[in-house]
Amino acid sequence: HSAALATFENLLGTMDHLAARAQDAGVGDEAMQAKLAEDMFPLETQFRICQNQVILALQRVWDMDIAMEEAPYETLAAAREGLARTRAHVSGAKDREAAAADTPVDMTLPNGMRFVMESHEYIRDWTLPNAYFHASIAYALLRRDGLDLGKRDFLPHMM
Repeated sequence: HSAALATFENLLGTMDHLAARAQDAGVGDEAMQAKLAEDMFPLETQFRICQNQVILALQRVWDMDIAMEEAPYETLAAAREGLARTRAHVSGAKDREAAAADTPVDMTLPNGMRFVMESHEYIRDWTLPNAYFHASIAYALLRRDGLDLGKRDFLPHMM
């Protein structure tokens, strides 16, 4: 589970880096409503869902009482503030005992679909793929709208 916390830090750092690059390039806050397709969530929601995947893992595996990021982000600055809060929660999880790797995680999605898996599976098979999906969509939206981004911006922790 310690590897998950390090990955959460890297992922949230990537999201903050993307938002900072957008701010530095003068991308307007109207970009927060941009979508790749009509049936997809806008950029602001991509930021929130990515964070909420991490928050849910902290709740379920580290037994942390943390509120989800529910209020829509109107600005890139607000998204960065939310990312800072979530990063602080991840940092705080390092001092906590995580559930054993085989501890069951029972979750039901809003559509009623239910999953029961072990905590290590939950992080590996649910949390990380979902969080990275939303980070990838945020990257794609910013790139599509002209922000000069490359792989170095998706993996800033490697630079």
